[in-house]
Amino acid sequence: MAVLLNDLFFPKTDPFTASLLAAFAFCSTYLLRPIGALIFGYIGDNIGRKHTVIITTLMMSGSCVVMSVLPTYAEIGITASYTIIICRIIQGMSSMGEIIGAQVYLSEIVKRPIQYAAVSFASNFSAVGSMAALGVASLATSSITSFNWRFAFLIGAGIALIGSYARKALRETPEFADARKRLILTKGNNHYKDINIKTVLAYFAIECAYPVWFYILYVYLGQVLKDKFELTPHQVITNNLYVSIVGCIATFVIVYIVRTVHPFKILNIRLVASFVLGVGFLLLDAMDSPIQIMVFQMCIAAFKVTSFPAMSVFFKHFPTLHRFKCSSMVYAMSRTVMSVITTFGMIYLVRDYGYPGICIILFPILIGYAIALNYFQKLEKGDDNHQKLKTDDTSYNKNHNPV
Repeated sequence: MAVLLNDLFFPKTDPFTASLLAAFAFCSTYLLRPIGALIFGYIGDNIGRKHTVIITTLMMSGSCVVMSVLPTYAEIGITASYTIIICRIIQGMSSMGEIIGAQVYLSEIVKRPIQYAAVSFASNFSAVGSMAALGVASLATSSITSFNWRFAFLIGAGIALIGSYARKALRETPEFADARKRLILTKGNNHYKDINIKTVLAYFAIECAYPVWFYILYVYLGQVLKDKFELTPHQVITNNLYVSIVGCIATFVIVYIVRTVHPFKILNIRLVASFVLGVGFLLLDAMDSPIQIMVFQMCIAAFKVTSFPAMSVFFKHFPTLHRFKCSSMVYAMSRTVMSVITTFGMIYLVRDYGYPGICIILFPILIGYAIALNYFQKLEKGDDNHQKLKTDDTSYNKNHNPV
């Protein structure tokens, strides 16, 4: 909805200043996510995964209600701009707790190999939610229908309230409950020593890919369609809806494949595809129709590399009682850092170097991703070898039991 909301809740200025305001509005969603990660990470690792998901869902619902009744800039001036930014900050904080909470919960309550698909389903239905939201936004901005854009946020608030109520029936994960009991019995001695800084940094490099792709795919290329081809906000949103449908279908196909193929094999293929897509930005100037841009967007939506569908594999390498804190903090910091670098960096890089300036941001992120993925593959190989040795030792002891 940003393409519509920025026009309604921010002052009219020259195109360059407007792009800076839009960038700041976009970044505001991510600025306080690290604080949210600290708060909800503490709750998730000390009170439980279930409570965290319920609290964050209620926060999302409240911010949606406020946005649905908020007067526009034309009605109350700069107060509308401040309020919409605060609501976006709350939404950013709560969405972080929701998605990480759901993924960590599923990774601890479902065993491998079905765990890969189960945890990926959280991303599947996040994609379905995005697609549904774009569908509602398309209706809200259409001149044919009388659907008010404010109803979109009321619908979102209603879904969040239903989700909060439904999640009250969840039980806590056995892995978390057992780890808490062991911590109490040992009086919590040296329980921070298991956090590996290299693993944290590697996971950060993995998570940095998503915010870059997201901004390029939906925000930046949407703005290109608006500025270069003079598409209306409704046309841009509808274009993004078609793109999200392709992305949603791709996630379901990957979840089907990951039942029998290890997630890292899928990530390696998507990484190669992402480098190829990066080269496509060198040809962006030659694309002379909205259809060509949309096809390019669809390719990105289908083949871009992120942590999906290997989230549960990454989570496994964090200690149980710090898993929520570590994963949510890395998730939050990656969104905060990369949203600022991508949004403001792209404004100046594209201005100075044209569309190839996008590659100046994208390719270092993909190289860092490749190094991090290789690190996790070595960790997994080491775990597999250790497990094989344990299995062999158990078998040997059974067959050579001393008298």
